[in-house]
Amino acid sequence: MIGAPIETLWRLHTDINAWPTWQKAIDRAHLEGAFQPGAAFSWETYNLTITSTVYQVEPHRHTPWGGPSEGITGIHSWTFTPVGDGVRVDTEESWSGDPVTADVASMQAALDGSLTAWLGHLRDAAERLR
Repeated sequence: MIGAPIETLWRLHTDINAWPTWQKAIDRAHLEGAFQPGAAFSWETYNLTITSTVYQVEPHRHTPWGGPSEGITGIHSWTFTPVGDGVRVDTEESWSGDPVTADVASMQAALDGSLTAWLGHLRDAAERLR
C-alpha cells in the first residue's frame, strides 16, 4: 500500500513527461498530447528506446499500455485501488519475443526487478508529495 491520495498517484503515473524526475531508471519520456487510449509515448530505460501505446484508461483505476523494443513486446498493466488512507497499486507486465525465449530465467529476473523498483520509486515520489 502507498500512503498517498489516489489523485497524486494517478498524476505521477500518467504524466509521462515527468517520469524521469522520479523514476530513476527512466532517462527520457515523452507523450505528445493527452494520456488517452491510442496515444503513443516514447521513453528510454536501461539503454532501450521504447514506444508504447496506451490501450485503455479508467481514470484513477486502471490502465494498460505496451509496445515493442529490441525484439521484445511488452504489455504493462496498472491497477489502483483505494484502501483506507492509501492506495494499493498492482502492476503486471509480460514480455514475449526471441530474446525472452532465449533466456527466460534472466529475462524474468530483469522484469521482476524492474517492477519492484518502479513501484518503490512511485511510492517514494507519491509519499513525498502527500
